[in-house]
Amino acid sequence: MLLRRINGTALIIAALVATVGALAFPVWSYADRSGTGQANLNASTVATQWGPLSATDRDFLVKVRLAGLWELPAGQQAIERAPSQAIKDAGDHLVVGHTDLDQRARDVAAKLGVELPNQPSEQQQGWLRELSAASGEEYERKFANLLRNAHGKVFALVAQVRHTTRNTLIRQLATDANQTVLDHITMLEQTGKVDFDAIANEAAGQATASPSGPPAPNGNLPPAPSPAVPSGDQQFTSRPSTQPGPPTAINTNRP
Repeated sequence: MLLRRINGTALIIAALVATVGALAFPVWSYADRSGTGQANLNASTVATQWGPLSATDRDFLVKVRLAGLWELPAGQQAIERAPSQAIKDAGDHLVVGHTDLDQRARDVAAKLGVELPNQPSEQQQGWLRELSAASGEEYERKFANLLRNAHGKVFALVAQVRHTTRNTLIRQLATDANQTVLDHITMLEQTGKVDFDAIANEAAGQATASPSGPPAPNGNLPPAPSPAVPSGDQQFTSRPSTQPGPPTAINTNRP
């Protein structure tokens, strides 16, 4: 009888130990579990003298290179073929901007040991073929929309990399890319050929989260919001401009 009691007690103790261990395991092992964001970041990051280089950083370098490989010839084609000056001007900005940005990307990649492609992707080659096969109004519409859509998508990646990178070379390249991409977006939109409805509908079709924000207006204008003002008696030496200036454009005088 005593032996049975001892065995039963041992079994109960063993079960309790196993239960506590099972409950504790996810806590102490969570940081080491594969598949988590932190684990993926650590596994894909390499050390460099300019700071950690992540997989997103390397992907950004490749995307910048790929953008230049198809947008530069697309811009050159627009200068030569476009019937309107607005499209020619947009093409000129593409050539100048991507010539400079491509050089910067190749310099950074060489320092960081990142291999870059030497030809556009299959999709980008398809876009170039579409442009080559079009003419007149169709050409201008395809040029403006293909390039505006591509720039809008890479704009999001530039912002993500600029926000999260820990590598100083990548951060500076993202800053340069931000200015270049925004300049190109502005020039493409100034052609008057961009279909904003199509861009919005495509983005909505790819969205996974429900939008948030104020309710839709019912026809009555809401009261004007109060201006945001600093509190206290602190004196400020700088003030915002009262008139918004025109968007800054990259110099288009090619050497």
